[in-house]
Amino acid sequence: MTTVSDRSRLDQHRERNTDEAAVETVRSRMAESGVEYLYYQTVTLTGRVIGKVVPARHLARNVEHGVHMHRTGLADLQTDRYGTLLGGGCGATEFTAMPDLDTFAVLPWDTRTGRFFCRLYEPAHTAGELGGRPLATDARGNLQQVHAAFTRRTGLELRSGCEPELSWTGPGLDARPRPHTSPAYHVDHLERYRPIYQKVIAYGQALGLDMIEGDYEDPNQLELNWMYDHADRTADRLIVHRQICRQVARELGYTVSFMPKPADNRKGNGCHHNLSLWRGEENVLADPDTRHLHLTDTARHAIGGILAHTTAMTAVMGPTVNSYKRYWHASQFAPTHANWGMDNKTCSVRLSANGRLEFKLPDAMVNPYLSHAVLLAAIEDGLKNRIDPGPAQEGTGRTETAPPAAALPMTLGEAVEKFVADPVVTGALGPELTDLFQVLKTDEWARFCGSVTDWERTMYGQEGC
Repeated sequence: MTTVSDRSRLDQHRERNTDEAAVETVRSRMAESGVEYLYYQTVTLTGRVIGKVVPARHLARNVEHGVHMHRTGLADLQTDRYGTLLGGGCGATEFTAMPDLDTFAVLPWDTRTGRFFCRLYEPAHTAGELGGRPLATDARGNLQQVHAAFTRRTGLELRSGCEPELSWTGPGLDARPRPHTSPAYHVDHLERYRPIYQKVIAYGQALGLDMIEGDYEDPNQLELNWMYDHADRTADRLIVHRQICRQVARELGYTVSFMPKPADNRKGNGCHHNLSLWRGEENVLADPDTRHLHLTDTARHAIGGILAHTTAMTAVMGPTVNSYKRYWHASQFAPTHANWGMDNKTCSVRLSANGRLEFKLPDAMVNPYLSHAVLLAAIEDGLKNRIDPGPAQEGTGRTETAPPAAALPMTLGEAVEKFVADPVVTGALGPELTDLFQVLKTDEWARFCGSVTDWERTMYGQEGC
């Protein structure tokens, strides 16, 4: 049943944004930094940042009325193979993007520019009960709603930290390790990347990321991490981190790639999600005996829920055709089955420390709002139904002695089929978001299947093959 609250979410957001004390806080920060321009930004289903730039003198107008964009922008204004604009077509209405005032930040590379993250709504003039409701295809807004509902039902919040691996190319960055060795962790290679990591860390700290450790992991691969937090904030910060890396690449004349598997002979770019569940300031996954790795009952059931839905979540965690090249390269720590282990880097879920689960499926192109939403649904299913994950995996998941475990989908097409067949996973996104994601990914897979690749030219293109 539709409630008054549902119909007036846009009005409630306007009321928050016109609180004079909140607006004055933003104005003061803008004046202090000399901000002249503002980005009002949101994130598409594929993780791209879109938005509008507005002169800062129009702040009062925009915090009350927002900005408007065509809703097909959330599908990257992409057409399918038949020329149809996905996400509603050319005649679709615009959405209203309302800035969240607490996300205001000044860009450290140009302090004349600030930005907000926005929540998206159906425009107020939309006929009937739809007007002013949260936009169903807003992945960021959906995560906030899913997480809040999870907390109301369970009394828990999900805290997470991401491990974004990225590939950098440019003059002087190539590593030349000895045969059969890896350049991972070598400080000499970190020195090659010193201009990169120093700028990324400095910009990250300026934009609210509590930067912690990082390392050089594989040829051209750098990972820089920040402190874990409430999953909603972690998702925003992953988007900010990507924006920072693109800016640093522009400044230094390098190229940064988020491609999950950039080359045949290199490890893939993952974005492992480290998860913990909290009731207030108590981590309910942590065992009081910190001398040994051990699962609490809550942790066991959380893992059980994750594994029960891992194959269906794979389309979200590996959202591109290229993502599955990373899983195929099984000799280099990428998971292949829905299994778990005690500090076992070959498993989909790893108990990496007391009270912390590492989920290894997500890659560098994951949309963190989608990934955290489906993880919340899977975890809640595990807690509610007390799902047992079975015994821990010892050794790799590919040995004959491994406990039975479902194999991951190994193509995007197969993954989408698993995704749409799981009501727990799709329920976390809702019907409109699920449908748009399915259409986007089905079209991507179809386009790939109809494309002729370099591998095919090499294998079949020569006379006499």
